[in-house]
Amino acid sequence: MTILVPSGIDAGAVWHYGDPFREQKALAEGLAGVDLSHRPVFTVAGADRLSWLHAITSADFASLQPGARRDAYILNPQGHLTHAFSATDDGERLWCHTEPGRAEALIAWLRKMVFAARVEVSEVLTDHVVAMAPGAGADVVPRADLDAVLGPVRAGIWASEALRIAAGRPRAFLDTDDRTIPNELANPDGDALGAAVHLRKGCYPGQEAVARIYNLGRPPRRLVFLHLDGTANELPAAGEALTLDGQVVGRMGSSERHHELGPIGLGLVKRQVPAYAALAVAGIAAAQELLVDPSAGLHFRPGVGRA
Repeated sequence: MTILVPSGIDAGAVWHYGDPFREQKALAEGLAGVDLSHRPVFTVAGADRLSWLHAITSADFASLQPGARRDAYILNPQGHLTHAFSATDDGERLWCHTEPGRAEALIAWLRKMVFAARVEVSEVLTDHVVAMAPGAGADVVPRADLDAVLGPVRAGIWASEALRIAAGRPRAFLDTDDRTIPNELANPDGDALGAAVHLRKGCYPGQEAVARIYNLGRPPRRLVFLHLDGTANELPAAGEALTLDGQVVGRMGSSERHHELGPIGLGLVKRQVPAYAALAVAGIAAAQELLVDPSAGLHFRPGVGRA
């Protein structure tokens, strides 16, 4: 039995194959593959591809080796996250993928930034797709190889999202909004976002704002892990208001039911919200667990999120 995601950013992808909790266990044990072919794929080719992306994105592409993956943000001058993508270099081109519905705007922005660089940004490809092989991360593979890469044991989006949330890893455009800055999410030196932000390199759009908050200030909000009341029949939608004593103090991000932890989610709350105050979202009680330290700059606490 194959059940598809009915709505939202992952609509049309496989939600589960009939036993989402068993699928989560198999995925956690490195035994299951995940079909992510709903994510759009494109390439960046050319001799200057790594130095060019190093200069215009938040990530360190200069040191990227063939076969290695890199996550990256594109920020506006105020440091707000506007685009996000993942890339793997094969020695000649970068195989990239981004969130559903985001590829066209991202590709258009990249092409505007080419200028004299020796790079070529492709259109969205149909002959390659994204897949998570058992025990591995998401990578671009030929569409013809998808079944072989996934293997006989499969897990759906329910399973992969539940494990991601449990690990405290935010997902762009679900756990972020148009005001999100990287400082609210994770440490550039941590691995929660695949080293998506690098502070010890040259300037890139938004770098000054990110560095200023990192060195001198504190982010206005912080990512939190949420234990949701298990008696509720529904999970809250991303973007719902998080409240404290009836006052809005943040926004809900993604949520899912975990095979051990029950209903869980991620949210962004104002930095000054007491670290263990009981919150609510859409009438559902939500207990906080720290991910980003509210007391100092950008000090992500690796290991606080659940594996």
